[in-house]
Amino acid sequence: MSTFRFLTAGESHGKGITSVVEGVPAGLPITEEIIEADLVRRQRGYGRGQRQQIEKDHAEITGGVRHGLTMGSPISLWMVNADHQNANWQVRMASGPVDQEVERVTLLRPGHADLAGTQKYGFDDVRPILERSSARETAQRVAVGSIARALLREIGITIHSHVLTIGDIDARVPERIDWDAVEGSPVRVSDRDIEAHMMARIDEVKVGLDSVGGIFEVRASGVPFGLGSHIQWDRRLDGQIAQAFLSINAVKGVEIGDGFANARKVGSEVQDIILPADAWERRPWEHETNRAGGIEAGMTNGEEIIVRGALKPISTIPRRLPSTDLLTGNEATAFYERSDACVVPAAGVIGEAMLAIVLATAALEKFGGDHLTEFVRNYEAFQATVGPRERRD
Repeated sequence: MSTFRFLTAGESHGKGITSVVEGVPAGLPITEEIIEADLVRRQRGYGRGQRQQIEKDHAEITGGVRHGLTMGSPISLWMVNADHQNANWQVRMASGPVDQEVERVTLLRPGHADLAGTQKYGFDDVRPILERSSARETAQRVAVGSIARALLREIGITIHSHVLTIGDIDARVPERIDWDAVEGSPVRVSDRDIEAHMMARIDEVKVGLDSVGGIFEVRASGVPFGLGSHIQWDRRLDGQIAQAFLSINAVKGVEIGDGFANARKVGSEVQDIILPADAWERRPWEHETNRAGGIEAGMTNGEEIIVRGALKPISTIPRRLPSTDLLTGNEATAFYERSDACVVPAAGVIGEAMLAIVLATAALEKFGGDHLTEFVRNYEAFQATVGPRERRD
């Protein structure tokens, strides 16, 4: 049984983007329709740009699945870029040599991969860097995340996301979140009054030829004890989650549980008290609170995992910022092609996918299994051991 892992390939305006997923047990139900449901969610969100109107994302399964069930072999997914059908892109992003001069992009964009990428790889054209660093690649991550989510559902883990802030506007988060209401909201909040204010803020920055960021939250429920490990630094689950979230375009900060608020308190105010057996309502070893966000010492502690991502305003904005020319080093105006005004709601969906991928990897490491029935059986056997030592024996 190999570990769950994946690779993506392709560029924003190339023919398409692809991924290969390895380590999924045989027997898991997967269809293109299951994956497409999450791809549609990624494309929604108030403040998205024209690209989302062009692309109708669909991941074609080209390997690893037969008759709706995984085979245990690598799964390959192919997604066409509709924008590539434009003749200009077929020349600019041709994989073979072209017999005409192609205009280079040399006006560096602040906040992008342009400068660092061209210096690292030795390009005199920003195009090869911006095409791969584009958030277009996250469409495949969401597709891969759908497979991970399907595996996690088999052991009772569900994942949701919602928006906490857009710019300086905070959502009111109820004790019980109406996830259906979140899914029906253009900005992925359950509070309709706040929704209107957030949309107005996005409209405001669009008029100003600007962008706005915010904070999204992802929650995983039904997570068992013991995913991750305290043994080595790279096996700590919170570290893996933080890396996964920071790999999302424009995410510059990650918080697990009440991490930042806890830093302002004393120790006695932030620890999650372990309840005695006569106070357990849902499962063994419940806590009084969940300030740790479901992870202690790099391992899941049975509580809901809560992760927040801080997304800066995206760097591509219609307002042409002052910059520098790559070839001459002279003062110039930054290059601009096309952009969104706000991607915070979509980032939450991508965050769901990344959390699902991390948890699926950890679950397979913990429970193993080459077939789904073996994976579930191992999970159930472990669950039977959870509880007071005396009762278990």
